[in-house]
Amino acid sequence: MGNLGYGFCPTHPGELLKEEIDYRKLSQSSLAKKMGIPYTALNDILNQRRPLTANSALLFEAALGINADMLMRMQLKYNMQIVRQDKSFAGRLAEIRKMTAMF
Repeated sequence: MGNLGYGFCPTHPGELLKEEIDYRKLSQSSLAKKMGIPYTALNDILNQRRPLTANSALLFEAALGINADMLMRMQLKYNMQIVRQDKSFAGRLAEIRKMTAMF
């Protein structure tokens, strides 16, 4: 995907969380139950099909001890990367920059 100005390629927080859960040999279904969320929601986050929310970041922090603020920063950088790769949106931004350059 390229680094897009970050100096690195942002990672979805689900990737980090999945590695941690695997390392600890935790069951996703039992973790989801302990966190009070559906298994499918947990699995979608871990497999990068769903973004991490502030609520879910705090749940992971409580369950795994991984800092929620760090997880949310990872999600923000990942989101920005995805938006910057949208060529249609990039065209829109270029048009806006042209128009505002006249001010």
